[in-house]
Amino acid sequence: MRYSLSVRIAESPRDKTEIVTSFPALAAIAREQGYAGVCLRASVVSVDSPPEQVRAVREAVVSSQLEVSMITGDIHLAANDERASAMLRDIDPYLNLAETLGARLIRVALRSPADIPYARRAAERAARRGLVLAHQLHWGTLFETVEAALDTLAEIDRPEAFGITYEPANLLLCGQEWKPAIERLAPFLVNAYYSNAVLTPDGPLGVPTNPDVRFRYAPIDDPDGISLVDVLSTLRTSGYDGWFTVHQPLLPGQNVAQAAADAAAAIQAARADS
Repeated sequence: MRYSLSVRIAESPRDKTEIVTSFPALAAIAREQGYAGVCLRASVVSVDSPPEQVRAVREAVVSSQLEVSMITGDIHLAANDERASAMLRDIDPYLNLAETLGARLIRVALRSPADIPYARRAAERAARRGLVLAHQLHWGTLFETVEAALDTLAEIDRPEAFGITYEPANLLLCGQEWKPAIERLAPFLVNAYYSNAVLTPDGPLGVPTNPDVRFRYAPIDDPDGISLVDVLSTLRTSGYDGWFTVHQPLLPGQNVAQAAADAAAAIQAARADS
């Protein structure tokens, strides 16, 4: 596996529209901490960014000797709101952005069965350019549960250009067993995310599709959360060998440099133990 840092780590916990540091500084931090890639979101660059901004981001990536593991090309995707799936109806700007930034993976979202024909056509267009659409396991989408994800993949039926971003925290929040899910979804995994979450009745955060669930984000090595050792070892034994991205939000009292360093140290320790 190759390790990537999501720019989410530099976003304000309550605001996904911008990062709290400059992107060149974040890219330098990622390289210094040993990450091979960065996962770009609309807080840094999007399909609506002017060409000079896209070029500047690409230059910062290259000068830091990094790769782009995946792009999330608009803020609606990052927010997973009611407009998140609109991009499937006009996929070319997202394919263009991915190519300009040197990315192979493009995040997409399906929120209703009506999105499936558009996803199939978008995957066909991506396949012609050697690109892959990746759908995160996420509440409020057709990939909220393992069964729903498998059923939707079968309907799209474009395995060469449409796959899954594994994300154990969202599975946990949706009442799914995150560890067995890896084995079932392994043939379709094109990406992997990790953030640590703990279910707790008095948690500050909730899940819109399951209002009884409350949780908190936790330090990446918090033993009460999702075991990083188990996630990495299970992915490895399943045959997964793609990107593994730290998709952890900033926690209270953290700064970006320390959060990135803590995550890198946790990964290094987990690799030694897995």
